[in-house]
Amino acid sequence: MSTTIAKLLAWALFCCALPAQSAEQSWNELVAAARREGKVVVVGPPDSRVRQELPAAFKAQFGITVEYLGGRTSEAVAKLRTEHSAGTYTVDVALGGIQTMSTVLHREKMIDPLKPLLIQPEVLDSSKWKKGKLWFVDPEQQYILRLFNTVEPSFSINTREVKASVLRSARDLLDPKWKGKIAVHDPTVPGSGSNTAARFYLQFGEQFVKQLYLDQKLSISRDRRQLTDWLIHGTYPIAFDAEEDDVEQMRKEGLPIMAVYSLPDLPSVLSPGVGQVAMMKNAPHPNAAKLFINWIASKKGLEVYARARGESPTRNDIDEASFLPAAKIPRPGTHYFDISDWEFTVTTKEKIRLQMKELLRAR
Repeated sequence: MSTTIAKLLAWALFCCALPAQSAEQSWNELVAAARREGKVVVVGPPDSRVRQELPAAFKAQFGITVEYLGGRTSEAVAKLRTEHSAGTYTVDVALGGIQTMSTVLHREKMIDPLKPLLIQPEVLDSSKWKKGKLWFVDPEQQYILRLFNTVEPSFSINTREVKASVLRSARDLLDPKWKGKIAVHDPTVPGSGSNTAARFYLQFGEQFVKQLYLDQKLSISRDRRQLTDWLIHGTYPIAFDAEEDDVEQMRKEGLPIMAVYSLPDLPSVLSPGVGQVAMMKNAPHPNAAKLFINWIASKKGLEVYARARGESPTRNDIDEASFLPAAKIPRPGTHYFDISDWEFTVTTKEKIRLQMKELLRAR
C-alpha cells in the first residue's frame, strides 16, 4: 500500500471518529452541567412505583436528585397555571396524558420545543423506535414526545353476573336486561369517561349514545376506583373506565372479573396513558431537565418508566413481554382505536363532551 493511500485511509478514519468523539464530549458536558444544578423537578402521575423507581434509577446513574411531584392531573394543572401566570417557574419536566399536554400545556404555551434537546445517539436512532422515528404527537412535531402505546380494554365485566359470550356486539349493551347494570366514568368532564362517550359517538352515532346513556340508565361516577368497587361487588357488573390495574390485580386474586378488550364492532383502545414528556418553559434546571429527557427516552430510562407503569414502550429494544401480558402489547396489522389522536383530543372530544352535558340534563 502506498504512503499516500495509507495517509488517506488514516484521515478518513480520523474524520469518522470525530462525530462520535463530539457526541460523547457534548454528553459529558451536559452531565457535568446537570450535576452542578443538583436536581431536576418533574411533575407526573401519582403512582407509588413511579414515585420510587424513576428518581432512584436516575440518581443511581447520574447522582442527580429527581424532585418528583406526583399527584392528580387537576392539582398539577392548577399549580402550573398559577406559576405560569405569576412568572415563577419551579417545574422542569412534565410527564402526563394527552389531554393535559394538548389542551393545557401546549395550548397555553407552557412548554418549550423538546426535539432540539435530544442528543443521545440511541435516542436519535430511528431504528430503535417502533414507528421508525421519534413519535411527536403535536402538529409542530417538536413539543410532546410519546413514550407509551398500550392496548387497553374496552370495558370490564363481573363474570358471576355477565358471561363474556353473551356480549357479541356493542349493540348487545342496549339489551333491556342490562338496564341499570352498567357504570361509566363521567362523560361531561375531561378524562376517560369523555374518551368513551366520544368513541361511541364516532363509531355508532348519536342515537346509540342516547339509548346507552339514557335508556339503559347508566350509573355515572367521577371516581374510577368506585367504578372498580361496583364491578367487584356486582353492583354494576359491566363497567367502562374502571381502574385497569385494580381489575387485573383482583382477577389474579381469584375474583370473578375480567377485562374485555374488544368486540367484533368495538376494537381495542390504544392509549399513551401518562407516557408523554414535555419540557416546561423557563425550566429552572435546564441542563438537568435536558439530561432527564434524554434519559427517559433512552432504553434504560424508558424501561424503568414502562415497568413501573405497566405500559408498552414506543421503543423496540425493550423486552416488554417480560413484564406485560400479551393483550396489552399492540399487534402489527391489528385495527385499534387510538384515543390520543390530536384532532380527536383537542376538537372532536371537546365538542362531544359539551353535547353529553346537554344530553344528560334530560336524565
